[in-house]
Amino acid sequence: MSTVTETHADIVPRLEAAAERVQRAHKAAASVIFGQDLVIERSLVTILSGGHALLIGVPGLAKTLLVETLGAVLGLDAKRIQFTPDLMPSDIIGSEVLEDAPGERRSFRFIKGPIFTQLLMADEINRASPKTQSALLQAMQEHHVTVAGVRHDVPAPFHVLATQNPLEQEGTYPLPEAQLDRFLLQIDVSYPDLGAERRMLFATTGTDERRLDTILTATELKSIQRLVRQIPVPDKVVDAILKLVRAARPGTGASEETDRLVAWGPGPRASQALMLAVRAKALIDGRLAPSVEDVLALAEPVLKHRMALTFAARAEGQSLDAVISRLVAAVE
Repeated sequence: MSTVTETHADIVPRLEAAAERVQRAHKAAASVIFGQDLVIERSLVTILSGGHALLIGVPGLAKTLLVETLGAVLGLDAKRIQFTPDLMPSDIIGSEVLEDAPGERRSFRFIKGPIFTQLLMADEINRASPKTQSALLQAMQEHHVTVAGVRHDVPAPFHVLATQNPLEQEGTYPLPEAQLDRFLLQIDVSYPDLGAERRMLFATTGTDERRLDTILTATELKSIQRLVRQIPVPDKVVDAILKLVRAARPGTGASEETDRLVAWGPGPRASQALMLAVRAKALIDGRLAPSVEDVLALAEPVLKHRMALTFAARAEGQSLDAVISRLVAAVE
């Protein structure tokens, strides 16, 4: 038996056990957040992949509850920051204070800000100034902050679920393309269907309090995240990822339509994001390897915030959703 086969055989029982725990976590979250199964799944994909997500949706769609629920179910310390125009970087990362104890020399002590948590909700991230946004986004990328020349590591695991309101754009500071690229997925949060909203009415306006069981611990989650990176990816899935991402880039000769409609396309980080996300989705579904269908299902949340339409495409009434759908159809 080859080493590859032995290694794969070794991780199969671990994958099956991890899948069972993650499915229980998904079910527990869905018992509190009605009609948002796809949002929950994609949030779990993001966390299992070790990344961050940008949630796009109008107010009142349980985005804050989603973060609180995932924190409780996954055993993570969760905090929330409401981003406002007057929010300062020190309000996020913390600051140094001068301590003057009797009989001792004065010294500075670092007081940690709310960024030192395991699951952070950055609510309406585009309302804060670029300087404040960058303080958070640096920690997302580098997993540490530097204050007065001293490095302070954020906890592990560390995940940011940032929200944006798609309607109100007055008084906002849109995230630059390079910062958007740091989010593994963009998750669109839509309205729940009629049945889900009916269940929600009864569940949230009565006297019963729903209790959530903690399914995982932070240590177990980190172990599952390492396991996700060990899931084998078939060559045909890798080929589909590369074909899809490269077809979305203008100026490469891949497609005349892409050249005409897309102003700038996804970089290599999109391929990396898809590679991780399809592995995580396979684990959530209880499968031992990802499929091409996983690539197609996750194409939109991986690519959407990493692309922009040309002026001509916007004038024609084109949308990124439609462009990505055509790219997906070409891979099928």
